[in-house]
Amino acid sequence: MSENPVPSLLDTQHMDGYLERLAREISAACGHEEGLVLVGIRSRGLPLAWRLAKKLGNLLGKEVPVGSLDIALYRDDLTEKAGAPIIGPTEIPFSLRNRTVVLVDDVLFTGRTIRAALDALQDFGRPRRVLLAVLVDRGGRELPIQGDFVGLKLEIPRHQRVSVKIAEVDGVDGVFLETRS
Repeated sequence: MSENPVPSLLDTQHMDGYLERLAREISAACGHEEGLVLVGIRSRGLPLAWRLAKKLGNLLGKEVPVGSLDIALYRDDLTEKAGAPIIGPTEIPFSLRNRTVVLVDDVLFTGRTIRAALDALQDFGRPRRVLLAVLVDRGGRELPIQGDFVGLKLEIPRHQRVSVKIAEVDGVDGVFLETRS
């Protein structure tokens, strides 16, 4: 299946602006709380979580811990995918008990990734609450899941895909709309 990228929806500067706004919103909603942590969903949610943590640290004057979560084994479509899942490390070097956890991901689509992330988080303790921050909400939900902090909100037809590129993973920053042919 080939994909033909169209011009970017967001470039580096605009992505950074949306991340800055997300950090301000998270700070306003949760900055006063002890125990605020970010957990990035692998793979592109993790570098976004690190970027948000840096911005939050500047706003709050304190470090915001970051963990990473791999959801491969928690997906509800494991049996539908060919081959073995590629599993990355989950690193949550702090207890989630009584913490406010902000899950961070790049794109919110059907809600299935977030459902899997919520299941995976339960293996690490019971947080006080879990909130969701996403760079892009592209619509098309199949589950009743929504972002608490959303950068860019779009309504994209199913035959198109929102592709987020992150310099730490892809060598370039940008949000692109791709059409599957």
